[in-house]
Amino acid sequence: MKPVIAILEDRISAAMADATGKKDCAAQVKPSKDPRFGDYQVNGVMSLAKQLKTNPRKLAEQIVAKLDLSDICEEPEIAGPGFINLRLKPESIAKNLLEVNKDTNRLGVEETGKSKTIVVDFSGPNIAKQMHVGHLRSTIIGDCICRLLEFEGHKVIRQNHVGDWGTQFGMLICLFYRKYGDRIKKSGIIVSDISIPNMEVFYKEAKGLYDSDPDFASESRDYVVRLQSGEKGMLWGIWRHVCDQTMYFCQELYNLLGVSLTRKSECGESFYKNMLAGVVEELKGKGLAVESDGAVCVFPEGFKDKEGEPLPVIIQKSDSAFLYATTDLAAIRYRVSELKAEKIIYVTDARQQLHFDMVFAVAEMAGWDIKQTTDDGRQTTDDKKQKTEFVHVTFGSVMGENGKPLKTRSGENVKLKELLDEAVKRAKKVVEEKSPELPGKQKEKIANAVGIGAVKYADYSNSRTSDYIFSFDKMLAMEGNTAPYMQYAYARIKSIVRKAPEKGVDVDKERAKLDKLILAESAELDLAKHLLRYSEAIEAAAADYKPNYLTNYLYELAQKFSVFYTNCPVLVADSDKTPTRLLLCDLTAKTIKHGLSVLLGIEVVEQM
Repeated sequence: MKPVIAILEDRISAAMADATGKKDCAAQVKPSKDPRFGDYQVNGVMSLAKQLKTNPRKLAEQIVAKLDLSDICEEPEIAGPGFINLRLKPESIAKNLLEVNKDTNRLGVEETGKSKTIVVDFSGPNIAKQMHVGHLRSTIIGDCICRLLEFEGHKVIRQNHVGDWGTQFGMLICLFYRKYGDRIKKSGIIVSDISIPNMEVFYKEAKGLYDSDPDFASESRDYVVRLQSGEKGMLWGIWRHVCDQTMYFCQELYNLLGVSLTRKSECGESFYKNMLAGVVEELKGKGLAVESDGAVCVFPEGFKDKEGEPLPVIIQKSDSAFLYATTDLAAIRYRVSELKAEKIIYVTDARQQLHFDMVFAVAEMAGWDIKQTTDDGRQTTDDKKQKTEFVHVTFGSVMGENGKPLKTRSGENVKLKELLDEAVKRAKKVVEEKSPELPGKQKEKIANAVGIGAVKYADYSNSRTSDYIFSFDKMLAMEGNTAPYMQYAYARIKSIVRKAPEKGVDVDKERAKLDKLILAESAELDLAKHLLRYSEAIEAAAADYKPNYLTNYLYELAQKFSVFYTNCPVLVADSDKTPTRLLLCDLTAKTIKHGLSVLLGIEVVEQM
């Protein structure tokens, strides 16, 4: 079903063109901020009048005279210097809501007519290290972006750019050889049979030896050379085993978070290892890369240091080693040429802005068929021939209640597993207090849904570009814009249907009567209008990569339902009103469930 706002845009833009003879008019229809002035406001008359050097109010009158919205809206009202206010007709709202009710899978939300292949690069943990709170935002924001884009109808390719290559693997392999090498050779067991119970402890031990033992460091560097030269056998097996052990624990966290990353999504630094030399040679061949102090560098235009000197993108060090920038460039080239990406989205914290700006500038210089777009939708390049859009979606930091980055008392990053376990533990305590009569397994299921959901929703409900304070007390609160409040709102609506037989209401029979809706009360109308705006919230969240647009919509929906339920009895209503009110309950529950579970990856429960 085409969104009401899109229909209004089309018709009013056509009326503007008809009234002025000017093509490509933009109506600029926006939801009204104050419901006293209607449901939608047309803002494009002002800018059009300025272009035509005419009186905007007079122009608004001419446009309204050409406009026919009688099937959708009441008579348009001209306000102020030239705004046009629109109020939807109750019968139009009722008709559209019945159409939404028929569309059980998409709730009336249209798929895009211009499907694209979109690569989303997010999460990116490091091998041999536990995921910590710093990985939370990239992982869940990236996942939400994928869900939104897929629901819109795009082909989304998830890419988990794992840090699985580089000098640190020399020291890990060296320690593995020293600990287990003789055992493997003597007993004949294979590398993958040896479990490393705590990969991070193993990493710290290797790092300590690397920093303190020159022989260990020298041996480690030798292993790096052998690994990167393609030596197979036990050495390669150790590297693969260390990667697998780490990603096994990462996958447990992805599953716990309800994040749609799998081992198939992994495309780490090692994937591009055989492409790095080719990238350097191509950039040299195009005259873009030059030697500087023994290293191979590209100097993209417009990037300077504090002294005003050109900033380099180093793609190969003087010892012939490649760098992160080289791998990122290889990834861009691969995604454009092999994956046929029409858009590439990187989800990282804001501190990496300069790195990606410079890497992208180099890719653009290389002519890899790319254009850059900021994460608020502004295009930064003018070449219309370039087709692959590059977007860097940035986010702020997770802060402790002291206003500083969230750390443990020892100053280390908080482990993500420990944080999530604590959230579930606290949620279970709340469940025990609120619903002590529930069976134990049900309490555990609810606690898991509420605890994990609370962490994710608290992140989503804040603007991703801002830092936010991590507070268990606030995110687990049963009131306010929180996951527990939204999950409770859903469970509360579902309880209405469960109670129906007690009130002598046969829900199936009432639904069968539904051939028209009666929206007589203001609370009914207000809730119905908001249900019809679900597609607008999804479109806005996907366009700006901001999940908080969706959480704000859902929270407002729950509030409007609360007002409706307080003022409009459902199970004891007059018989002619019951079917409409049951439909409003059903669609509200379906919308909350769809928004939370399908688009945000947050589980709902039928009872709390």
